[in-house]
Amino acid sequence: MIYNSIGLNTSKTKALASDLNHLLANFQIYYQNLRGIHWNIKGKRFFDLHVKFEELYTDANIKVDEIAERILTLGETPLHTFEDYSAKAEVQVGKNISEDDKAVRLIVESLTQLLKIERAILEKAGDANDEGTNSMMSDFITEQEKTVWMMKAWLNETV
Repeated sequence: MIYNSIGLNTSKTKALASDLNHLLANFQIYYQNLRGIHWNIKGKRFFDLHVKFEELYTDANIKVDEIAERILTLGETPLHTFEDYSAKAEVQVGKNISEDDKAVRLIVESLTQLLKIERAILEKAGDANDEGTNSMMSDFITEQEKTVWMMKAWLNETV
């Protein structure tokens, strides 16, 4: 087995970086969705949701950077074109969404997809003894589960 300079098996880190690129593509679509609903939200809940969506897209932007930097730390290259993101992403693109319920449902659906990807990465990171990726995924999952719960509560639905 060949190990990189941070002590991880290179074949396992290559696979993890590929999975992280998949997550990165999905996060970029999620981020753009958040920007769009932030800009386009209308109605009586505008002021509250406009601020909340900005908080979420600011957080998503930070996470995008963290994912890309983790890919680089593992010795690979992060995706960086919209063409790549569109080709690899499974998160649904939300276009021209201005209704509050639809916007919040888009967030829940997007986070549900991101959580699936993150849990798969978490499992692989554990197998690769990659505590850095493991820790990042654990933190993302914890935050996003709470956001899903809050969004579902806003929709008056249970998790």
